[in-house]
Amino acid sequence: MHKLDQLKQFTTIVADTGEFEEIKRYLPTDATTNPSLIFAASSKPEYQFLIEEAIQWGKKQGKTPHEIKEHIVDKIFVNFGLEILKIVPGRVSTEVDARLSFNCAGSVKKAHTLIALYEKAGIDRKRILIKLASTWEGIEAAKILEKEGIHCNMTLLFSMAQAIGCAQVGATLISPFVGRILDWYKKNEGKEGYPPEKDPGVISVTEIYNAYKKWGIKTQIMGASFRNKEEILELAGCDLLTIAPKLLEELKNGEGAVVKKLDAQAAQKLPLEKIVLDEKAFRWMLNEDAMATEKLSEGIRNFTKDLVKLEQMISQRM
Repeated sequence: MHKLDQLKQFTTIVADTGEFEEIKRYLPTDATTNPSLIFAASSKPEYQFLIEEAIQWGKKQGKTPHEIKEHIVDKIFVNFGLEILKIVPGRVSTEVDARLSFNCAGSVKKAHTLIALYEKAGIDRKRILIKLASTWEGIEAAKILEKEGIHCNMTLLFSMAQAIGCAQVGATLISPFVGRILDWYKKNEGKEGYPPEKDPGVISVTEIYNAYKKWGIKTQIMGASFRNKEEILELAGCDLLTIAPKLLEELKNGEGAVVKKLDAQAAQKLPLEKIVLDEKAFRWMLNEDAMATEKLSEGIRNFTKDLVKLEQMISQRM
């Protein structure tokens, strides 16, 4: 077997793309989207029918240009999700507006809107993961939503503080960003790279995985944002890994044995004392981690930029 098929024996593979043909090619269980991926896909001719349908639908929903645009964006995200769910047997992740990252009530309201659109299209909410930024407000929103049976994928996660906060509210899944952690350390330590086993992103996810399994936490861990296939292979055994098409192709073409690196039973033997965080302790622990603080803020800004680009494209089309 090639490396991708071997990896599937240890880990659930998720496609990190908004492009349907790429998803069909690699047969993942789930798929994830975000504003950047949707914006990139929305400029391609083969997806214009989804954009046009959303525009026509949105025009009938809102009264002001702002309301109409908001409805259209929501529908575009859901339209892509609906097409993806025709391909994957599992779940699709759909992201809440990044500008709501510090707005608990706003995040909950947006999640309700997205779920309602999916359910109106006949999709069970069990197949949807609502993506929320792993801010304190995002975590509080997840706490509310999970109690309503709306499953959450906590994104833009870079630290143990965020991982603990998400676990405490029973979030379904977290997405630690491996490659973006690597980016920060390369820049700040002036290094061109690290051996795979010493990659800071790999180390971060490994520590979170071990802590979760030691403490009996049910929240799933999905490594995300990879820069190379070596990072992926070092996390073989993680609950899930969401992988971009380019790296899926490299794994599909790869030969040699894949070794399971993360093991829940081995984690049980580690001397890890459980940590509990309230809001003050969470904010302090996150603040003390310069990398996580910077990458969280940067990630929110960048997702917002691509969302604004999508809105500008819609305005032009309208």
